[in-house]
Amino acid sequence: MLSMPEYLEQIAATRDERMSWWREARFGMFVHYGLYAQVGRNEWLQACENIPPQEYEALADTFAPKEGCCREWAALAQKAGAKYMVLTTRHHEGFSLWDSKVNPFNSVNYGPHRDIVREFVDACREFGLKIGFYSSLMDWHNPDGAACAYDPQARRRFTKYIRDLNEELLTNYGKIDILWYDVPEPLQHAEGWESLERNQYLRSLQPHILINDRSRIPEDFGTPEENISPSERDWEACMTFNGISWGYLDSAQAAPYSYSPQQILAMLQTCTERGGNLLLNIGPMPDGSVPPETVQPLTDVGRWLAVNGEAAYGKFTKTYGNTHQINGVSRSTTKGNTVYVWNKIWAPHNGKMAMGGFETAPRSITLMDGTPLSFKLQGSRILLENVPQENPDPILHVPVIKMEFDAPPVYRFASYLPQLHQGHSPDTAIL
Repeated sequence: MLSMPEYLEQIAATRDERMSWWREARFGMFVHYGLYAQVGRNEWLQACENIPPQEYEALADTFAPKEGCCREWAALAQKAGAKYMVLTTRHHEGFSLWDSKVNPFNSVNYGPHRDIVREFVDACREFGLKIGFYSSLMDWHNPDGAACAYDPQARRRFTKYIRDLNEELLTNYGKIDILWYDVPEPLQHAEGWESLERNQYLRSLQPHILINDRSRIPEDFGTPEENISPSERDWEACMTFNGISWGYLDSAQAAPYSYSPQQILAMLQTCTERGGNLLLNIGPMPDGSVPPETVQPLTDVGRWLAVNGEAAYGKFTKTYGNTHQINGVSRSTTKGNTVYVWNKIWAPHNGKMAMGGFETAPRSITLMDGTPLSFKLQGSRILLENVPQENPDPILHVPVIKMEFDAPPVYRFASYLPQLHQGHSPDTAIL
């Protein structure tokens, strides 16, 4: 077995090759589905409401995902423009959604008597989506899940249990692309979890797998939750659809809290601009149906990406701070010598718009459908002339302007205000 430094060096050596597809995908769908869906409050309700284990276990008998629900999820993910899906194969409640020989509390022994993970994998492959398995390290159903914090024998049993569960997931379903750990509690160190040993073994089963940072080892990518927090390393913002719960909520009540397609695009733009991915969640209904309030926003986002995806998918130049602030109502993504301006507000004045900070002229400026826009460089701003007065994006009213330069553009935010830059780099926000 490799030491921790040796292991981190080894996975770093293969990371660029393994993560190439992920860095271009930019957008994935998270699916939180389990027994908690039947109650419709929160996926943590067993802990939050102090529900006795026997009372909670009864939910397994009535758990009834309909046939074909996984295909519904995958079809929506594809329509939304997502490139991968991650399923909660076993949430903290300890109920496995597959035919587990290690954990008899599962969807084959109870409820539907079906392997939901198998159905999920088949659906992902049918719709051309990369496959991710969420795997909680915490388990409220297994008594060793709590006792492992103070009982050495319980810890050894529990870490073996976790290893064996993940071995099943990574040997029974062919090639899996992502292992998405969650909540390494109650143990506080990778040594206690035996994460170094376990992850090396699991990587031997799936050499190209990507592993997140929640087993108390940095691994391949960070996972800011319910916030978009860029970092130097690879990262993925995982977001609920409503800011309340990862699991199912009554759609009529959840709808007012749910993201609009424009808000989803704003999150995707920020992630892409700053070198990360967006993993946006849905919480299926008790029978596994897609929650209605998510369908139209995600479908609209997919229609927009079908036209403007060049501005979102692929490998982009990571930018920070006030880079390409544009005009205050737009943001951008940058791919080499090309800058894509996402116009949150389309506001020409007398047929003109301006984009400040650019000190080199682009070779061309067009809308995403190829319509050319006339322009001139005046000082450190680009003036667009004869701009359409009406918003040119009929889908979501977020038109993208494509600017192609001969070299990476020279940009300096508010260059006529030297006091903003004294002692600071042009990309440093000091406001």
